[in-house]
This record gives sequence, structure tokens and C-alpha cells, in this order.
Amino acid sequence: MSHQTITNKGLFINYKADCENCFGLCCVALPFIKSADFAVDKDGGVPCKNLQEDYRCGIHEGLRGKGYKGCTVYECFGAGQKVSQFTYKGRDWREDKNAAKEMFHVFPIMQQLHEMLYYLQEALILAETRSIHNEIQKVLEETEALTKLNPNSLMDLSVSNHRKVVNEYLLKSSELVRHKVKKDKNHQKKVGKGMDLIGAKLKGANLKGMSWRGTFLIAADLRESDLRYCDFIGSDLRDANLHGANLQGSIFLTQAQVNAAEGDKNTKLPSHLKVPEHWLT
Repeated sequence: MSHQTITNKGLFINYKADCENCFGLCCVALPFIKSADFAVDKDGGVPCKNLQEDYRCGIHEGLRGKGYKGCTVYECFGAGQKVSQFTYKGRDWREDKNAAKEMFHVFPIMQQLHEMLYYLQEALILAETRSIHNEIQKVLEETEALTKLNPNSLMDLSVSNHRKVVNEYLLKSSELVRHKVKKDKNHQKKVGKGMDLIGAKLKGANLKGMSWRGTFLIAADLRESDLRYCDFIGSDLRDANLHGANLQGSIFLTQAQVNAAEGDKNTKLPSHLKVPEHWLT
């Protein structure tokens, strides 16, 4: 079987958050509720109390310990700096009150487009998808063009319709990566995409080549399981136990998903993802 050609972590640099060039949009535009992920309630459009004047987080180094774990598992895929520096050409929402509400509306739209770009870029550099590279490249360029629209056009955009177009090629990519993998027939009958597997006991299971699309794997026990060449797009890995698990070759797995899970030094990740600090403490 051919392997992924993702060997350079810099390949995804355009679709990662660059907080230095963002006006703290995720800390303002997005709402959150008091829960295990957030210490307090916050309405959309209201700055987080921890956001400083320089748009830095006042408790960034201690987010988990202070009850803001949700912040550590969020990824804007570079939408923050795109909206701040490109769409609004460096205009500060604090200084331009008239544009602030509009900017907070545009940000989540841009986030969805950049998420699609992240997945398309990954699909484009997979050896297994070589037969559809041209089609993926075309959709990637179309998506990139949408990110350059003006604010009014972005707000009028049907993101769901474009997502359907993108998803067609992500599904094809997933099938090309996974179709040659020998799967455990016993587990195939019990688990699969879109299922609720919260707290599932799957320690040591051979789950190679599975599609976990949209699957709830919250707090699932996946210790020492074989998760190679799986599709993790949209799966919820919050508090999933990945100690000793092998996820090498898996696709559409993001750093945010990894950060939400629990693992250790023996967990094997795809080469473009890093081991979260909390796994090693």
C-alpha cells in the first residue's frame, strides 16, 4: 500500500491560526456556555474577559487549569488572520465600531472555508489520490477564490452548498486511502461512521481503515488500538483515550482533535501533527 506524502509540517502553515496577526476574533465573535470546556458563559460579539488590549490571551499558558479547555481545542484554520488582515485590510474592530458586527459575522464563514481548504490541501498531497489530483486542485482554487470575496458577498454565500461540492472529493479521497486496508469484520458490524460511541470500550481493537466521519468518540477507550488509515473528519475525540494507539496514515485528523483527546509518548500520530504538551505532563 502506498503511504501519505505528508512529510513537511509546513505544508499546512496557511491554514493554521496566526494569532499575532489576528484581532482576537475567536475570543469575541464566538459564544460559549459554562461547561467542562468553559468556566463562564459568553455571548457572541462580546469580548472574553481574558482578552487583553493587545489581543493576547491573559491566561494563555494556563487555559486548561483555569477552566478554558475549549479554547485549547479550537482551530480557526487561519481564518482569523485572513479576516483581520485581508478581508478588512487591518482595520481593528475596536477602532471601527461600524464594521465590528459585520466582522464577527464574516469570521465563522471564513473559518468554514479555511477548514475546507485544510482538508483539500491534505487530499491533494496524498499519494493515493493522484488519479483525482486535478479535480481536487480545481475545487481548492475555487474555494480559495471564495475566501477573497468582500464581506457582503461572503455573508450571502451558501457555505453548505459549496461544502457539498468539496465533500464529494473528500469522500473520494477517503475511499482511495482506505479501500485496500484489511478491516476487522467483527468490529465493522459494531462501529462505523456517524455512530454514538461515547465511552466505547475498544482497547486494542483492529480498527484500521475505518471511517469515523461524524462519530462521537467522546471518552472512548482506544488504548493501543490500530487506527491507521482511518478517516477522522468531523469526529469528536474529546477525552478519548489514545494511549499507545497508532494513528499513522490516518487522514483529515486535525491538531484540534488531537488536542481534545488524551494520549502519551507512545501514541503514534500522522507526521504533520504534534504531540500536545498535556500528553507529556
